[in-house]
Amino acid sequence: MPPTPGTTLPQGDLGLLDAPVAHELLTGTAPAHMAYLATDGSPRLVPTWFHWTGDELVTVTYVAGPGVAHPARRLAALRADPRVAVTVDDDGPPPRVLTLRGKVTVEEVRGVAPEYAAAARRYLGTEAADEMLAELDHPRLRQARIGLRPQWVGLLDFTTRLPSAQGGLAPEAGRPA
Repeated sequence: MPPTPGTTLPQGDLGLLDAPVAHELLTGTAPAHMAYLATDGSPRLVPTWFHWTGDELVTVTYVAGPGVAHPARRLAALRADPRVAVTVDDDGPPPRVLTLRGKVTVEEVRGVAPEYAAAARRYLGTEAADEMLAELDHPRLRQARIGLRPQWVGLLDFTTRLPSAQGGLAPEAGRPA
């Protein structure tokens, strides 16, 4: 039986995005966790909804609008240092973890960013998302679109792809455990 796409690729290879496990995590409802450096240099981690475009993992946050006291603090930090690490994972068993690293771009948009609407529909379902999005519809609403085009991809499924301390790729993936 031939190996599943992505099972024999080394950690870091962008081809891991084509693996079925990566696809399931990128289209599922587990939130992403984005790590970045705050402007004071301390590490931060924020859970966030996301939308995968096929090339870019997009998260969205608020800049201005009703009920928004100030732009999300991570925006200044990401503009100063755009390097991030993102994980999308599930509890399993066995647990599965997709890790992405790279630099983000930050773009302000008027109204609801299309990727935010797409993520809301995936996480909440169409009806609940449409209700929430209708409540957000306001002329003063501004969001920030945070886009990550991965430069490094890691994938663990604890079946064929193990942490290196546990042997890395399992024998059925084409390498010794």
